[in-house]
Amino acid sequence: MSDTKKAKRQPLYSEADRDNMRWFWRLYLRKHAGKLLIVLGLILVQGLVYQQFLAMTESGLRVIFESGAMRELIMVCVVVFVLFTVRGVVSFLAPMITVRISNQAIFEMRRDLVSHLMSLDLAYFERTKSGEIIQRLVTQTQAIGVFVGLAVAGAVRDAVTVVVVSGYLIWKNPILFTAAIVVLPFIIVVMNFVSDRVKQGQGEAEQALGGYMNGIEETVNGMRTVKIASQEEVEKNRLLKGTASLRGLMNRVQITQALVMPSIDLSSAFVYVLVIGGGGYMVLSPSFDMDGAEIITFLLGMVMVFDPARLLAQFFGGLQSNLVLLDRVRALYAEHPSISNRPDAQPSFDTAGDIVLRDVRFSYAPDQPLFDGLSLTFEGGKVSAIVGATGSGKTTILSLLSRLYDVQGGEITFGGTPIRDVQVEALRGAFSVVAQDIVIFNASIWDNIRYVNPDATDADIWQAAENAEIADLIRRRGETPVGPKGAQLSGGQKQRIAIARAFLRDAPILLLDEATSALDQATEARIKSALDRLTRGKTTIVVAHRLSSIADADRIFVLESGQLIESGGHDDLLTQQGLYAQLYRAQKKGYDSQ
Repeated sequence: MSDTKKAKRQPLYSEADRDNMRWFWRLYLRKHAGKLLIVLGLILVQGLVYQQFLAMTESGLRVIFESGAMRELIMVCVVVFVLFTVRGVVSFLAPMITVRISNQAIFEMRRDLVSHLMSLDLAYFERTKSGEIIQRLVTQTQAIGVFVGLAVAGAVRDAVTVVVVSGYLIWKNPILFTAAIVVLPFIIVVMNFVSDRVKQGQGEAEQALGGYMNGIEETVNGMRTVKIASQEEVEKNRLLKGTASLRGLMNRVQITQALVMPSIDLSSAFVYVLVIGGGGYMVLSPSFDMDGAEIITFLLGMVMVFDPARLLAQFFGGLQSNLVLLDRVRALYAEHPSISNRPDAQPSFDTAGDIVLRDVRFSYAPDQPLFDGLSLTFEGGKVSAIVGATGSGKTTILSLLSRLYDVQGGEITFGGTPIRDVQVEALRGAFSVVAQDIVIFNASIWDNIRYVNPDATDADIWQAAENAEIADLIRRRGETPVGPKGAQLSGGQKQRIAIARAFLRDAPILLLDEATSALDQATEARIKSALDRLTRGKTTIVVAHRLSSIADADRIFVLESGQLIESGGHDDLLTQQGLYAQLYRAQKKGYDSQ
């Protein structure tokens, strides 16, 4: 209970809120200060139009009630029409400018967010739900842009209207206006009550929305498994549960926001009673110099004050929600890459030299070490293979070589140069990779191959496709997209795209991570000669489950639970009668029995 009371006493805007607003202004809005001043000028014109409208209304009423001159009435009507024409033009120009400014600001914010996102380590993407990233880059930034472009401009307009019209009413009758604003403390209390609860509820709703979006993505991506396993009902219930949770949270936020309008309506009714009663007394009493035209104008002025005041109250409720969004978007910048270039990092290194892992230590979790003093040497210009059971660390070695992760002890050298002394871009540019986790875009096979080398000639792409034995499929499909994540392709076709990419990139170091795992033995035999050409003269490191595919490797390293237990050539390892020989005999027996 004490924590709840303490939360109620918190300021309307925390220091973090103010810091986030200063950050957004400094980076994305301050450069547009000149245009924003023009918008402010246009909004001031709107406020003055309202004030002049009240003055002309009072003059028109006096013409009707007193002089009865038709000419004067017509002039008043013409002036009022001109005033509202000016207001209409200004009402279009001001939001048009602010919308352009806000859209540019959101474009720049997304640009910066994408750039920052691309600089983050692989570890960030492995621990962060993709739905959360999409939510920040798309829905949250868009909501902020709409709010800044329309809601903020409208709030400034409403605030100027309140100030200008209130100033005019104070000048006309300060006593009556003072009596009318006795409800102001009540409105402030309501706004504090609403703001605290909206901010808390919006934060919970954004977390729930991120989880819901991630659940949708998982279901869509795994639809093949869902259909085969007949788990449509399970997935439907899972998503409906997330939908129900969102419904409850949004109900809580929006019902709280809905308290603002009736509260202000009740206070407005109280004010109108005061104005009508007090103003009527002033008109009837000979002690005050006030007539019917003035009281009607004053009442109209109070309507013109309270209507924008209602919108302002609604704006501040929405502001709390958008401050939560801004904080979540900016929180992405709290993530920093741990893998970066040293100031003296070299732009080149000996790509033909030996690659040495010396006493390497690494773990994904502190309590689960994977490598503890692992030492390996991959000879330059030769083919080395890594084999072992699942979880033995085979793919992790490739990740460490390409600095997707950094070693936590020991060192890795390329031709004697420590890996940390090489620029990350130069290091990764020296690799061609054929991985088991193949990224396929919803484009043609041709474009998917060209992805790794956009400047390649058509002849180069065709040669790479021929080498990977996928050229015939390109001719059949043409420019037809392959579907999201290559849904229209078989596993073997995807893998041949990856092999074609490696041919096209033609880097000096080749990493093959289960490069033929999705190929049948006949297809694997057909492209073996192509793979032999691909590896010729290159330092090649092969991770393989099918041991027959690496029998020709110059050296084979056998891992078990992150430790090197055997190494040597294929024949030597068979002679040793160790783990490699056991695995090979088991696989050979399996193939023979098929």
